[in-house]
Amino acid sequence: MRTVKGFGDRREAGKLLARQLAPYANRDDVVVLALPRGGVPVGYEIALALNAPLDVLAVRKLGVPGHEELAMGAIASGGAYSLDNELIHHLGLRPEEMLKVIEDEQRELRRRESAYRDHREFPDVTDKVVILVDDGLATGQSMGVALTALKALDPKKVIIAAPVVTLDACAELGRGAEIAYLLMPEPFFAVGIWYEDFGQISDDEVRDLLARAAARGPKA
Repeated sequence: MRTVKGFGDRREAGKLLARQLAPYANRDDVVVLALPRGGVPVGYEIALALNAPLDVLAVRKLGVPGHEELAMGAIASGGAYSLDNELIHHLGLRPEEMLKVIEDEQRELRRRESAYRDHREFPDVTDKVVILVDDGLATGQSMGVALTALKALDPKKVIIAAPVVTLDACAELGRGAEIAYLLMPEPFFAVGIWYEDFGQISDDEVRDLLARAAARGPKA
């Protein structure tokens, strides 16, 4: 475990995190779902190490109009959503402003799912152990929405896996899932500073990793 410098890149972090998840290797009841885009390289290495299938569970942040870096909520596949009602009230956001953001992000969510999965069906996770992966947990809001969406599909167990996390995110998410992580730095600052290479992941990279995982298939 790195304790100061963090990770070279997301795939290195995924390889390291996979060691914690070794008890789930070579099982036919394990599925790895990554949050695109940043979670996919991490999830790819975990799925490769565990000999498990890989897919994506799309989540979109709902940015405050005019201040998109500030999240007022998030939406996920399956219709799950979360809203920060305290922030919305504090900023005095109007319903029509919020609806425009939600509709735009729903369109992007559908586009990503269609582009990434390449007509493959979403995996059956009923009564499965699902490892839900992202490249880091700051507030945990997006992951929380993903967890809500996933729980509606009746998995046997959910493990949230992220290389770097905050204590607050773990405390919140740990009520509904087991957490696997490598670093819980204090102060945290931001996910990106714990990676030497935290470049943006493109749609093409996501499609490539998913296609490679699908082509590999489970080993005998």
